Amino acid sequence: MGPVMTTTGHAAVHRLLAGAVTGVLTAAVALGVAELAAAIIGPNSAPVIAVGDTAINLTPIPVKEFAIAHFGSHDKEALLSGIVVVLLAFAVGIGIAAVRRIGYGLAGLAVFAVIGAAAAIHLPGASFTDVIPTLAGVIVAAGTLTVLVRAVWAAVPAAGPGVTAGAGAGGGPDRRRFLVAGAGTAAVALVAGGGGDKLLGRFSIASSRAQVRLPAPAVRAAAVPAGTELNVPGLTPFYTDNASFYRVDTDLVLPQVAPSSWTLKIDGMVEHQLEFSYAELLKMPMTQTDITLVCVSNQVGGSYNGNARWLGVPVADLLRRAGVRAGADQVLSTATDGMTISTPLAALTDGRPALIAVGMNGQPLPIAHGFPARMIVPGLYGYVSATKWLTTLTVTTFAAQKAYWTQRGYSAQAPIKTESRIDVPRPLSSLPAGRIAVAGVAWAPAKGIAKVEVNVDNGPWQRATLAAADGIHTWRQWMWAWDAKPGLHTLAVRATDNSGATQTSQRAYPVPNGASGWDSVVVTVT
Repeated sequence: MGPVMTTTGHAAVHRLLAGAVTGVLTAAVALGVAELAAAIIGPNSAPVIAVGDTAINLTPIPVKEFAIAHFGSHDKEALLSGIVVVLLAFAVGIGIAAVRRIGYGLAGLAVFAVIGAAAAIHLPGASFTDVIPTLAGVIVAAGTLTVLVRAVWAAVPAAGPGVTAGAGAGGGPDRRRFLVAGAGTAAVALVAGGGGDKLLGRFSIASSRAQVRLPAPAVRAAAVPAGTELNVPGLTPFYTDNASFYRVDTDLVLPQVAPSSWTLKIDGMVEHQLEFSYAELLKMPMTQTDITLVCVSNQVGGSYNGNARWLGVPVADLLRRAGVRAGADQVLSTATDGMTISTPLAALTDGRPALIAVGMNGQPLPIAHGFPARMIVPGLYGYVSATKWLTTLTVTTFAAQKAYWTQRGYSAQAPIKTESRIDVPRPLSSLPAGRIAVAGVAWAPAKGIAKVEVNVDNGPWQRATLAAADGIHTWRQWMWAWDAKPGLHTLAVRATDNSGATQTSQRAYPVPNGASGWDSVVVTVT
């Protein structure tokens, strides 16, 4: 009995492993074919992307904030990786179940089809054609699963009673059949997935963006004053280059909006509904100005902020042309991806340089930052001001309509809090005793920074040297010379804005209207 049981056990293990491989290969074919179909229908219709976008919309706010805080700009990659891991585990289960009974595996594929199709059809602007990639992938996968399972049955005889298995010619196991079927399946997955990935490039509007020539501003930004940049190694530059500028949005695939098809519509509580093409927008008088943007998800001491020179049409000019009706207090902006953002009407008409921006640091907006056009409003967190891929401005009221983030518990109006950050020295640094530069940036857009102070080990506050100010809408660099003594020390910083308000020491999380508290670092001096 011993040898027979051992042989039976080996067969069971082999069949289990073959089933797992079958499931993974089937999933690879499904995703490859779906990717190829998505290259025809549209990139957002790919099932992994559709499910990921749906997951983002359904994820509770604390989980989103956790992902942003711990994964930073790689939060989307982390989500996609998680989806792929779950999908692989599901695929292994389907394969193992299928080698016992093919119907179980096909039922698992049907579940995959329902989830993928439901996610695709519920995306903003989706149509029934968006379910085609998922259905195409599942149909091909069903055929693939059937072929592979039969090859497993032929290659690995049944492990016990009650399970019917085929056999190769002559009654023996036919492992070559499974190897050939598996290799062919892998080849199909690679060709379909690779071909789809290449074809998806046809949706890119990078070449259209490269042809855009920005007009000269009618109102040019003043020259940056001498002394705006402090010469401290490791200090955040005054201007953030486009490639380094933070990106926070809900899109797994960047919207690709061709300038030739883009329009901006102004509707709602207006006397005259207006609509402009991109070419018409570029002919309007442009304003150039420096503005620091801050994301509401920025933690104390975080880097979800950046400063750039923007070019665009003042929102106030467009609203005047439309004629805002009495009683309106909100402008609800809508992006091509379906995102909605609510902005207080007062912040768009009180004289601050709120723009429909088309340029960033002398270039057309990068695709990741809203090309062809986005909204920029100094003094407000991005979730109530900085709509990327903008397409509609609806003049309305806060009582009548809520935007994406306010529906999820964030404050409807969110002025940026006065904050500061220590850039150097870095946390947990080991430093030699003596004169050490402590430096960073402070920001209070729409108010401006008046003073920055540093303390050591909860001692008295010491006033730092401020770099020259480039207006009230940008951050300011600061530096304090510290005579460091040996030991373990804690450095803290606080800022005071031009209104006389000093940032609070009270810690608050980003939800519902931005983080607060003093940034601090611990260093060792030897």
